[in-house]
Amino acid sequence: MHVKLKGSPAFYLVGFMGCGKSTVGRLLAETISWDFVDLDDEIERGAELRIVDIFENLGEPAFRIMEREALNEQIAKARMGMPRVVALGGGAFAQDSNRGIIEASGVSVWLKAPLDRLWKRVSAKSDRPLAQDWKSFEALYEKREGAYAQADFTIVDEGKGLEPIVQAIRNLSLI
Repeated sequence: MHVKLKGSPAFYLVGFMGCGKSTVGRLLAETISWDFVDLDDEIERGAELRIVDIFENLGEPAFRIMEREALNEQIAKARMGMPRVVALGGGAFAQDSNRGIIEASGVSVWLKAPLDRLWKRVSAKSDRPLAQDWKSFEALYEKREGAYAQADFTIVDEGKGLEPIVQAIRNLSLI
C-alpha cells in the first residue's frame, strides 16, 4: 500500500471537465469497496442549488469556498479511516490551497484525455458554466493543465473505455 493511503485512505481524481472523474470514480470505488463521493454533488446538496446556479447567482468565489469546505469534509472522513474515492470538480485541483491539502491527505490521479474528446463530451450540456464556447474551454484547459500535471499519477484515457482506466489506477500498486 502506498504510504499516503495509510494515513488517509483516499484517491482524489482530478482533471478537466468531461474527463470521466465521476464515472471512473464510481467504478473504481465499487471495485475496491470504498465509498465514492462526487464533490460537486456534495456542494449542490449542501447549497441546495445546482452548480450552474451557484456560479450564476453567487459567483465563482463563493463556489470555491463551498468547494473547499466540501473537500475538507471528505479529507476528515478519510482521516477517520473511511476510505473513499473523491471525484473533484475540474477547478478544485487548480486551486493551490486545495492541491496542498490533497497532497497531504491521499493520492491524486489525473485522468488526462485529449481536449477535443473533452469538448465533445461537455459541449452538448448546458449545465457547464465554464464550457460555453471552444476558445474559452481551450484557454481554461491550458490554464489548468500545469496544476493537473502535479498530481501523484497520470492516467491517459486512450479511448478504450472505462475498464482500462480503472485497471490502470488499480495497477499503481497502491491498494
